[in-house]
Amino acid sequence: MSESVVAYRYAKALIDLANEQGVVKEVNEDMSFFEQICKENDNFVAVMANPIVRHDKKLNILKKIFENNVNKVTFTIFGVLTKKNREKLIYPIAKEFQKLYNLQTGVEVISVTSAVELTNDQKEQFKKIVAEVTKRDIILNENIDESLIGGYVLRVGDTQIDTSVKKKLNELKLALA
Repeated sequence: MSESVVAYRYAKALIDLANEQGVVKEVNEDMSFFEQICKENDNFVAVMANPIVRHDKKLNILKKIFENNVNKVTFTIFGVLTKKNREKLIYPIAKEFQKLYNLQTGVEVISVTSAVELTNDQKEQFKKIVAEVTKRDIILNENIDESLIGGYVLRVGDTQIDTSVKKKLNELKLALA
């Protein structure tokens, strides 16, 4: 079974448990915290995925970092995953949990990449347009990529709209070849 399917199943079980316990918001914050730790520390992710490191050592690492900093429900899933030798799935589970939480709360996270920083008016325009289409609250993540030259790349879920000058130049190059 693929890693993403297993991660989704654990995330679904976790969000169901969190809803049942009335702590879904806290667990979401914990999963965001865990994601942030993983993004900032490649060594942590490598240790969790390393089959040579014993599972009790991994659990001790998780205890030292998270036990007193996260909700009991969140830490319980860490223990379950460690007992089942699936520590490497915690990061994918955290990402899947975020998706499920956003779906449950009516939030859509979009990404806009442009050559220069967007103005506040431009950001609001993107949010407004996507909100009208999706009927959801929008969280906008902005990225800057000067190689785009101009235009933007908008990602909403699995959909990407690329109006960058870089893309248009590549299309022209292919047409002339």
